[in-house]
Amino acid sequence: MLIVDHISKAYAGGPPVVADYTFEVADGEFFTVVGPSGAGKTTALRCLSGLMPVSSGSIIFDDVPVTRPLREIAVVFQDYARSLFPWYSVARNVELPLRASGVGRAEARARVLEALDSVGLAGDAGKHPWQLSGGMQQRVAIARAIAYRPRLLIMDEPFASVDAQTRADLEDLLLRVRQETRMTVLFVTHDVDEAVYLSDRVAIVTRAPSRIAEIVPIGLPVPRDQISTKELPEFGHLRGHVFGRIRAMVHGTELV
Repeated sequence: MLIVDHISKAYAGGPPVVADYTFEVADGEFFTVVGPSGAGKTTALRCLSGLMPVSSGSIIFDDVPVTRPLREIAVVFQDYARSLFPWYSVARNVELPLRASGVGRAEARARVLEALDSVGLAGDAGKHPWQLSGGMQQRVAIARAIAYRPRLLIMDEPFASVDAQTRADLEDLLLRVRQETRMTVLFVTHDVDEAVYLSDRVAIVTRAPSRIAEIVPIGLPVPRDQISTKELPEFGHLRGHVFGRIRAMVHGTELV
């Protein structure tokens, strides 16, 4: 579905932030990018979503070059509060991209109600974002993406600002929704446990100028569970491998 071919990105003639990303994401795959802070992951994500042009290389989505935002791609940002309009109801926030893309009123309403029900907010459609907790606001942002029904959902550290229990609940919610909708997910996170728990494959990137150091297949059984999955020896092995490579990069003890 997504082909990323040797992309790089530099700002205003400066040194590259992203030096070389090359990978492919299959239809229906959950693909995660993880690496040290300041490695250019968000910059790469903005390029992959068409929000920012690359300096070199190419991005192809379903045989179409990504040079601008595409209707088939939705993005959920880390700062979910800024992506919600406080003067609109929860339902209206979820409905906005549907109306903008020409979906009829009746179908849009049905999609909104279905998406809110899938994230456990069916009874909160008439509330406003400021009346909800942080975790519930992020559920609204996810519901909006679900209702839009993108082919590819790109998520930039979407659970970084919530507490540990809410984060675990949202991770499981995302896995369930992904299973139900068969959406392809491209996920960016700093959290190694989260990356291993959620993904089919994990791409480890280096410090800036950022490159893909390794792509790790995650062969954990599905469905996954916060307790039983993380008790598996293979989970611990995968977590240790990914964390070890990132830590070595941070401390400058690994050549990549």
